[in-house]
Amino acid sequence: MKIEIRKIGNSDGLLLPRELIQRLDLKRGQELHITELAGGGFQAMPYDPDFEKTMEIADQVMDKYRDALAALAK
Repeated sequence: MKIEIRKIGNSDGLLLPRELIQRLDLKRGQELHITELAGGGFQAMPYDPDFEKTMEIADQVMDKYRDALAALAK
């Protein structure tokens, strides 16, 4: 599905087709969590504050043990 970035007021935004919104059971005003993917893409998921907190903790752990994780990845 092709979606265009458009000017909306003083911002830019994505307009999702009604069929996609219905198929994904999204609601107007619902927040989404955006995750950048390798290769320049992104993933949008319904926002979950518990998931957000878990990801913050995971980032802290990965930063703290960066060297150990790099050695394990070899």
